[in-house]
Amino acid sequence: MHRGRLHFGVLGAAAVVPNALIQPAQQLAEVAIDAIAARDQARGRAFAITHGIPRVMGSYDEVVGASDIDAIYIPLPNSLHCEWAIRALRAGKHVLCEKPLAANEQEAKQMAQVAEQTGLVLAEALHYRYHPLASRVHQLLQDGAIGRIAELECHFSVPGSPKNIRFEWDLAGGVTMDLGCYLLNMIHYFSGYRPRVRKAAALIGPPNIDVTMEAILELDDGVTARMSCSMAPHAPAEARFSARGDRGNLFVTNPVAPHHGNQLTLTTGNTVRRETVEGHTTYTYQLHAFVAAARGEQEMATSGSDGILNMQLVDEVYRAAGLPPRGAAAPHR
Repeated sequence: MHRGRLHFGVLGAAAVVPNALIQPAQQLAEVAIDAIAARDQARGRAFAITHGIPRVMGSYDEVVGASDIDAIYIPLPNSLHCEWAIRALRAGKHVLCEKPLAANEQEAKQMAQVAEQTGLVLAEALHYRYHPLASRVHQLLQDGAIGRIAELECHFSVPGSPKNIRFEWDLAGGVTMDLGCYLLNMIHYFSGYRPRVRKAAALIGPPNIDVTMEAILELDDGVTARMSCSMAPHAPAEARFSARGDRGNLFVTNPVAPHHGNQLTLTTGNTVRRETVEGHTTYTYQLHAFVAAARGEQEMATSGSDGILNMQLVDEVYRAAGLPPRGAAAPHR
């Protein structure tokens, strides 16, 4: 259980770090970002100067081993999440790991086991879960606002470039890893059911790498869910979630990053109700929750056990689409 200010070390100067950690930390007096290491040390130094990080260390190991660092933020490629999360936990650090938690289910299990053994926080940075919009959607569906759920549908797309590291097999890339992990988590969280993947189909770019993915899941007797995600070059930047029940429908725009604008539309009979859920950034709520978890005040919604389930679903989607789970030996195609 941590008391006092939570001192972070960062592994890697990834593009997500300012939004996901640095800016939220500026809003929270109980957080300090003290150190960073990057594979390219010159880039690391430039990043530290730009963002006011006081120490640039020579290696990830040095950051993880620093006695005055309490928590490690991991924005590294997916293939490195397991190794460095486990190293950090064993060094006595809490871990906030970018999504997806691991390359596959087995890695997620290893990470969660070490977190349990050490009694430290392991959290997957599925930041949408911490915004009041996610709580509102969950509440409406669980309270029966649209009656019994019949079908869920969700979509997330962001235009991508084939040269991006998200398309590299050795780095555990693919659109299901990068975007689909949000959708699979939404389906489980909003519905309250453990989904089972029934069908999936992918558009393949580089060998074994999904550029688009569509999947059909079964939630309960007669309840289905559909997810689609894309990082194709001309894909629109959009995210949406909808639920159809026997008494109405719910439609949500921008459930992933609602701080950039969102709308929730509830239709029951002839009544249409629209809401916008205001709040801070999803990342600010996430960091606040992480601090509270490190202090022993609450559990993280996206803990290691939640991450295991999400990686199970990701693996199942890949298998259903005829692709190997990430981190496995890639067959020749």
